Amino acid sequence: MNFMEKLKVTGRRNRSLVCVGLDPDLKKLPECVREKEFPIFEFNKAIIDATSDWVSCYKPQAAYYAGQNADAELKMTIDYIHERYPDIPVILDAKRGDIGSTAEMYAREAFERYDADAVTVNPYMGFDTLKPFLDHAERGVIILCRTSNPHSGDLQELSAGGKMVYEHVAELARDKWNYNGNAGLVIGATYPDELRRVREICPEMLFLVPGAGAQGGDVEKVIRNGCDVAGGGLAINSSRGIIYAGKDENFAHAAGKAARELRDLINSFRA
Repeated sequence: MNFMEKLKVTGRRNRSLVCVGLDPDLKKLPECVREKEFPIFEFNKAIIDATSDWVSCYKPQAAYYAGQNADAELKMTIDYIHERYPDIPVILDAKRGDIGSTAEMYAREAFERYDADAVTVNPYMGFDTLKPFLDHAERGVIILCRTSNPHSGDLQELSAGGKMVYEHVAELARDKWNYNGNAGLVIGATYPDELRRVREICPEMLFLVPGAGAQGGDVEKVIRNGCDVAGGGLAINSSRGIIYAGKDENFAHAAGKAARELRDLINSFRA
């Protein structure tokens, strides 16, 4: 199965649009894992086992591994998901974007070195930076469009030709970049009106929606404004709100509870 198929299969089975962000900070890990040989992997493994029944996908953020000299533990984490839960896709949140030849290497990093099912990319440099990723037809390529951070509007809300930049990105993704049917968009939960606008532009595309947890995005507005006609089309990410739901040796149980509660909250609005 390709990325989009895996996401749909797992989402239907678990009745879930939840994406769990695996963004471990060594300083925040509970003592029971901090002294292990591979503390980040052990933490992730416990979180994955506790949440696998309630998610549609996982999303490790590459910077949390590269910045802590834990690239090997990122690979171990993705391998564990593929081996233990092969139907659950993994989105590598790397936000890559560079000239074509460099982008080819970034695509190899995401899809060959780490074997991620999908990757996030930055479209600022245009189509030639996206093509090396998009050409991997079986993998997902999730393009930054309207991001959740407070100052995203510095560029994304600039008007060009009567449209906002993020609207141009959405139209390009719909009309030119999605030639393999493997493109999606990142739309922040913190901007529900823009989420609705992008859904109008791209009625059938997948949206990765960060900001529904610790950043304070309104889950009900995300569902009302972002779902496709079938009531899906979203991967709603929560990182800190799930992985740090517990602070002691029961951290994994707390994470599982938080993931299930988020899934049930989302489904209450879908109904």
